[in-house]
Amino acid sequence: MPRLADHEERRAAITGAARRVIARGGLDAATFQSVAAEAGVSVRSVQYYFGTKREFLLATHRAVVTDAGARLHQALGELGPGAGPRDIVRTVLLGLLPLDEARRENTMILGIFHAATLTGPHLESADTAETPTYIIDAVAAQLRALRGPDADEATLRADAEVILLAVAGLAQGMLTDQGMTERATELVDHLLDRVMIG
Repeated sequence: MPRLADHEERRAAITGAARRVIARGGLDAATFQSVAAEAGVSVRSVQYYFGTKREFLLATHRAVVTDAGARLHQALGELGPGAGPRDIVRTVLLGLLPLDEARRENTMILGIFHAATLTGPHLESADTAETPTYIIDAVAAQLRALRGPDADEATLRADAEVILLAVAGLAQGMLTDQGMTERATELVDHLLDRVMIG
């Protein structure tokens, strides 16, 4: 009987291939046939591991989010125990930006998935909503730590949402505007100067 690790490795290889196909040609390019060819496996293998196109797209989205989460976890771990709310939020926000090739690919793929929830038959907005909600909650928690326990919860949440929306827009802009990429850190710091107020 094949080891569980073998199955996980094969699933990871297939979702990795799907990521490359999507980054090159968009979601429509990610068929069982194109992903199988990219992964060097049979179409039947892709169908065996994922069943439907929807399942295999959702698994690919999860793989991108998991990859981004692992990088963010590492970056937060490097801050050390004395990091304050601003340091933590800054690290989270910079981790969302396409500041290297791997994060650029992730940003492209997540943008493609977002567009597909608006127009495509395979995905709905609820399928990709968990990650933004998690980030908003994390930023709101740091704002609460900065402003104190008496801070208005609705205001904390609204400020966290505005921060995430601003950085999401910056991330998309960076994909096509080199000048914005060069100013990304400066723009994040400017944003934090405006909202990280105790």
